[in-house]
Amino acid sequence: MTIISYDKCPLCKSNAIKKRFTCIDKFATGEEFDIYECDNCGLAFTQNIPDEKEIGRYYESPSYISHSNTNKGFVNTVYHLVRMIMLRNKARLVERLTILKNGNILDYGAGTGYFARTMTAKGWNVIAIEKSEKARELALKEFGFKMQDTDTLADIKDKELDVVTMWHVMEHIQDPDKMWSELHRILDDTGIAIVAVPNSISYDAQRYKEHWAAYDVPRHLWHFTPSSIMRWGEKHGFLLEKQLTMPFDGFYISMLSEQNRGSRLHTIRGFWNGFKGWIAQSKRRSASSSIIYVFRKKR
Repeated sequence: MTIISYDKCPLCKSNAIKKRFTCIDKFATGEEFDIYECDNCGLAFTQNIPDEKEIGRYYESPSYISHSNTNKGFVNTVYHLVRMIMLRNKARLVERLTILKNGNILDYGAGTGYFARTMTAKGWNVIAIEKSEKARELALKEFGFKMQDTDTLADIKDKELDVVTMWHVMEHIQDPDKMWSELHRILDDTGIAIVAVPNSISYDAQRYKEHWAAYDVPRHLWHFTPSSIMRWGEKHGFLLEKQLTMPFDGFYISMLSEQNRGSRLHTIRGFWNGFKGWIAQSKRRSASSSIIYVFRKKR
């Protein structure tokens, strides 16, 4: 297996990186992976990761429900219920930010195509790109919705798109610099990139530490803070225009984190801690378990 290790920060290139703690892959293999952090820019990242050709096997688990339609179990049921609410909210967000009722949009990392299908139904011209072959097959088989492989990103014309959305995808990207460059190329000068990622300084991240479910090693490669993702966008010609909280994520992540710790009554404990996180984020945005970032090109 080819392993990727970093001897300096992938974002700011500082040598001031250090190990924070070790996390366990709870979904697929039970393997251990170290989380490192840069003292200079605050970016945290998973060290000694499998390369692009090898990492696929870490997604091959029925428990990894972002690429699954299972409703088995209370946590999964909650996940799917919240997803339906968030689909409506995300669609409204795109239309509010763009002041458009239709346009050209790319949903990158589309999963099984729920958001892409929502925007198609609203009359948008949608390109849906998904790395997982199984997810693409599921979308086609169950919904008749065709999605593209990641290779097709290069086929999109310069400045072709009004919007690119990446809902909990950037943390999976092995080469963020290349991804940011592509976003800048394919977006119109007035276009927007909407990037939602877990927040590694959130209330629940600080509470659960190495048991925080959103570390999700080794699938999650990058563990962003508001300042580190802003810095990565600026590095490639973007300005951070807006930050929005994802109020439900903390409940779901806290329940999974309690499960990771082996807690009894993990659902009840997780819901209670999710509620405390919800109160915290109402006072301080940086306490939110996940944050939606809206980027525009620098003029």
